[in-house]
Amino acid sequence: MLIAILEDDTAQSSHFEAILRAQGHKCALTSTVQSMISLLRRTTFDLLVLDWTLPDGTGLDVVEWVRKTITPPPPMLMLTARADETDVVRALRAGADDYVVKPPSDAVLSARVEALLRRAYRDVPDDGRERFGDYVFDLGQKQASVQGAPTSLTAKEFELALILFRNANRALSRSYIADLVWGWNADLSSRTLDIHVSRVRAKLKLRPENGVRLAPVYGYGYRLEMSNPDAAPPS
Repeated sequence: MLIAILEDDTAQSSHFEAILRAQGHKCALTSTVQSMISLLRRTTFDLLVLDWTLPDGTGLDVVEWVRKTITPPPPMLMLTARADETDVVRALRAGADDYVVKPPSDAVLSARVEALLRRAYRDVPDDGRERFGDYVFDLGQKQASVQGAPTSLTAKEFELALILFRNANRALSRSYIADLVWGWNADLSSRTLDIHVSRVRAKLKLRPENGVRLAPVYGYGYRLEMSNPDAAPPS
């Protein structure tokens, strides 16, 4: 998962990053409200970790901006030294999903992050098959099918399609897609991504008449729109 951390104390920021990277997550660090908002305008993140007091505002400013701007919003964890009950209530009412008082133990921070991610994103079923309406992805065989008919996807096309379906109705930045499919430091051209998107759209018949649409988001990336992404495939 991709996690953005907003913390102006560099030592704490690096420590939190190390904890989350040890869990297998990738992190981006920011130190001001405006730098975080600027980052969120360009890139998709699966979770935000926010300090309260920043040089140019508060973590609640980010919470409120995200709730107004990003649909659906990623889960947000307030990580702050403010321990007063009124602050906790204020943050949760503003839209934060959890609240942890500094300094947390490594185990507590890891557990809170994993709990938020579990609630926000679906788990892989025991049979290794993820179902999205008429679309089924067999993770073991790296095979996708539409209404029971297998499709011929390359490895990268399979990964791309699965990411899009897992994030149905959520705008994904080009950098987010590239990071997850091709790797964090991949030197990927826009044309390469667009070609793969076009092939996935054609092979999986991602058209409105089939209840699904793969649409560009101008200046940002792509959104897979589904009328009912959690519906089970017809028997």
